[in-house]
Amino acid sequence: MNKTFKEGIEKGAEQLAQSVRETLPKVQFNKNGYEIRTQVLDLAKQFTEFEYSQKWVGWEVSTKRDPETGQMSTKVGMPEVPGVDHVLETAEKFYKFINAK
Repeated sequence: MNKTFKEGIEKGAEQLAQSVRETLPKVQFNKNGYEIRTQVLDLAKQFTEFEYSQKWVGWEVSTKRDPETGQMSTKVGMPEVPGVDHVLETAEKFYKFINAK
């Protein structure tokens, strides 16, 4: 086999192997603190959204007649929309649970 031809094949094979390595996902077994906190925060956000959606399904409207005036009064009991503070509180609870021994 021609030496130049053999070197060309080896170089091409190495380039192909390198391109395959670059396209494969990087496997990382240990997560750093930022990744863990990000996942806990995402979990807390998802849980808070789920909790709110379940409360939203169960909101109630009640109507009562005032016996003295005879007028109808309507009361709407809707859940409060959770804010950032509620999500962070939930994340803190999850994070404390994870760190508990």
